[in-house]
Amino acid sequence: MSALTVDHSTASGHEWDDLVRIWQETDAPEGCKVEIIEGIVTVAPPPSNAHNDIADLVQRALYEVIPRRWGIYQTLGTAVPSRDGLYIPDLAVAPRQVLRGEGGNFIPAAAAELIVEITSKSNAAHDRIKKAAGYAQAGVPLYLLIDGWAPGGPTITLYGEPQADVYRVLDAGKFGEHITLPEPFGLELDTGEFPEN
Repeated sequence: MSALTVDHSTASGHEWDDLVRIWQETDAPEGCKVEIIEGIVTVAPPPSNAHNDIADLVQRALYEVIPRRWGIYQTLGTAVPSRDGLYIPDLAVAPRQVLRGEGGNFIPAAAAELIVEITSKSNAAHDRIKKAAGYAQAGVPLYLLIDGWAPGGPTITLYGEPQADVYRVLDAGKFGEHITLPEPFGLELDTGEFPEN
């Protein structure tokens, strides 16, 4: 992973705009993910086959329960300007109308109904700590962290009830167990097919 540091110690709307411009102009190899994490533009390599397989399994399960007016997006930028963050989650569930109303190539993270992050070896710490805090601060109602690189073995954790920059754990387990996503999803997600790294 490479990083470009931009000093945002005195964040303002103008500086956020400059940071977004740098993000938009970053030329990364095809398939790489370019994000802003706490004011640092990062470039991560393309995800592994196991990572992509898990994203597909979760997406298929979600399509069975979400309303038609919502979409599931794999490359949607979600902005959290208060944390100098512009993340590209592995899956973002958001109303289609938000995307159509925003234009550009990102939406406010607060508009998402659910964010799913699947850790990679190079980004696990970001997904567990920095991005979780950003999504919570933005008020994303549900954050599903699928952590194939957890120290005790692959885990899945559903966070909810954001307060400031902290979530409460709503459900947690290991790969192979079921995780329940509450309404408006009402989904019992079976992780039995999730491949390990």
